[in-house]
Amino acid sequence: MEELKLELKEKIIENLNLEDIEINEIENNDPLFGDGLGLDSIDALELIVMLDKDYGIKLSDPKKGKVIFESIDTMATYITGNRTK
Repeated sequence: MEELKLELKEKIIENLNLEDIEINEIENNDPLFGDGLGLDSIDALELIVMLDKDYGIKLSDPKKGKVIFESIDTMATYITGNRTK
């Protein structure tokens, strides 16, 4: 799962164009939104697209996304249990 967490950090930085952030600056349990990484609702849409494209996970309930995208840890756990790719 550590490999998946590293992959997620790389994809988040790349897909969301977070050029000022290094992989080692993102802690696995840091909040991705708000005071943590500072992502917003547009970024959430990008993450939903990434889950679908890269892992075959379709999110139809936006409230579920709020829980899934809480941190790298929660994303990795969800992807591990639900991926189709």
